[in-house]
Amino acid sequence: MIWLIMFLGATLASILGIIYQVNVIARFKYIKNKFVAFLIILTLFIVFLITLEWINALTIAIYTSLFFVLFGLLGKLINKKFKLTQTINWHGWLAILASILYLGSGYYLCASVIQKDYTLSTKKDIEPLKIALVADSHIGTTFDGNGFVSHLKTIEQQHPDILLLAGDFVDDGTKKSDMEIACKALGEMNIKYGIWYSYGNHDEGYFNHRDFTAEDLEKSLLENGVHILADEYELINDSFYIVGRRDKNVDGDIRASIDELLANVNASKYIIVMDHEPNDYKAEASSKADLIVSGHTHGGQMIPIRHIGVLVGANDATYGYERNNNTDFIVTSGISDWALKFKTGTRSEYVVINVENEMR
Repeated sequence: MIWLIMFLGATLASILGIIYQVNVIARFKYIKNKFVAFLIILTLFIVFLITLEWINALTIAIYTSLFFVLFGLLGKLINKKFKLTQTINWHGWLAILASILYLGSGYYLCASVIQKDYTLSTKKDIEPLKIALVADSHIGTTFDGNGFVSHLKTIEQQHPDILLLAGDFVDDGTKKSDMEIACKALGEMNIKYGIWYSYGNHDEGYFNHRDFTAEDLEKSLLENGVHILADEYELINDSFYIVGRRDKNVDGDIRASIDELLANVNASKYIIVMDHEPNDYKAEASSKADLIVSGHTHGGQMIPIRHIGVLVGANDATYGYERNNNTDFIVTSGISDWALKFKTGTRSEYVVINVENEMR
């Protein structure tokens, strides 16, 4: 309900913003006509609607509106303070420039992928462990199946001991061919302790309009040697556990509590938990778990959205590392994105976590 209210509010804000933009653009020297200004804005909106889909067209409308309002207010304050007569629509030009720079950089930060490194220590008896973490690939959004393959090759060059896929591997718009290409590439990777996967809120599909089912996804992952954990765990090399939780949003009514899930786990071993949505920190920090890895938030997506998830109680964290009690928590911004093709204040990434025994 909260997100629906936000969406409706954003839609209303974009409509009001466009009305304001029409008035500002009509003041440009070579336009001077509100109808022409409206046609320009409408044409650009249709172009973005066709090329980037409606959610991105709406996002562009909202943020350009914010810049027009911001520089409009700034212009009025400056003109009033210094008693200036405005001959050039400079605040309109600044709004256009700021919109291009902000959204252009946001597109780049979303489409380009970096490596994010963490080094953790533990008193538990474990050999040095190099973990690669990928979440929120949403295949078919910023890259297709072959694009995902290229990122896997980059990750494999880091020689991780294990690869964790922490949910939202696919999206509602993912094509079956791309899903199968991605799964086949996972099966061809040379990873010491294999590839382990837990479900996210998009993996099973919300609207059932994909050309493959959740069962097809599971079959393709298993056929390519990917280990699926849904409220399950495995002891690896008699050294550490990998635990995968069901997604809280999709399976909240049937998923086990963290204490129930870890009840029979040997607490002397290092315990890694994949929990797609970072929203059970209190219970997880009091559990046997040593490391919780999550995605889902996309690093907050865009300024000022970044902090909303925590403020409304949807998530316990948005991005990065924190230690709570004796448990380490890492939330990745994700290697890709949901329908939005912009990230600001964060960027797309895969994660490499080095776990070391501090007693060695």
